[in-house]
Amino acid sequence: MSAAEQAVQAKSRAPLQLGQVELRGIAQVALSANSWTGLLFTVALFAEGWRTGVYGLLGAGVSTATAALLGADRGNLVKGLDGYCGCLTGIALLVSFGSSGRTVLLTVLGAAVCSVLSAAGGRLFGRIGLPVLTAPYCLVAGVLVIALPTAPAVTGATARVGGFTSLTAAEAGRAFCDGIGQVFFLDKWYAGLILLVGILLTSRAAAVAAAAASALALLTACVAGLPADRITQGLYGYNGVLCAIALAATFLTLTPWTAGYAALAVVASVPFTAAWEAFTRPSGGSPFTWPFVVTTWLFLAAGPALGRPGISFEKAE
Repeated sequence: MSAAEQAVQAKSRAPLQLGQVELRGIAQVALSANSWTGLLFTVALFAEGWRTGVYGLLGAGVSTATAALLGADRGNLVKGLDGYCGCLTGIALLVSFGSSGRTVLLTVLGAAVCSVLSAAGGRLFGRIGLPVLTAPYCLVAGVLVIALPTAPAVTGATARVGGFTSLTAAEAGRAFCDGIGQVFFLDKWYAGLILLVGILLTSRAAAVAAAAASALALLTACVAGLPADRITQGLYGYNGVLCAIALAATFLTLTPWTAGYAALAVVASVPFTAAWEAFTRPSGGSPFTWPFVVTTWLFLAAGPALGRPGISFEKAE
């Protein structure tokens, strides 16, 4: 094949490769580099609503393009590691401010800043062996939602209701599905199931971890006596789901010890989420995925002191 023919062939493949990178950027929300997982995640976003899908794609695309223009590591770009924070930022801003030209502009600017913060975080946290996770998204979305005057206050109480919170079978089922769906701010129960199938395409262990974490977080929230309406919406589950995927299926070797270790992190994420929500409510903020980020950092950093099979500080690179 001549050089000219190779150039034409490479040019024809470019849109497909760019699309795969975009999908991987969405899949990386659940710590996956599988473009098929990203495709199913995108289907779930559009199942929630076409605007959710558009803002998610816009955020992922802008943050990836910005990272490429700034000269980010090509390996990370191809894996989608520069897209997931922008994706979540776009959806968070849509949920907070509604769809408008202003929100589109904020998404573009916020996603671009996410790329810079991801690079900075990778350099800083890489020195101590910890992953950046979704911290750049939390910083950018948190600042914008709190700072801008039109940001609506988070509604609903987070105080204990006294005793065990009882749910009907239908409410428990929705809470299980939404505990997964709320990773992307998705409220429709079937969107959460689509996400779970997408996770399964990447890893059976990750899918089992996500499902078990959603159920465990649901039980923990009920035992803690947290409000039934917020439990049903999955608002105490999504951080635990991400913790379980990170600890049980990504950064640590899966053993009975690490499975229990991840379960403990899931339980810890529930009161952490409720406390963070109460702290940010007066300013109109949201926990976003801060409970996942901080809980995972702490549990990974604790690894060297524990000396249990599969728990290794060096795994979190």
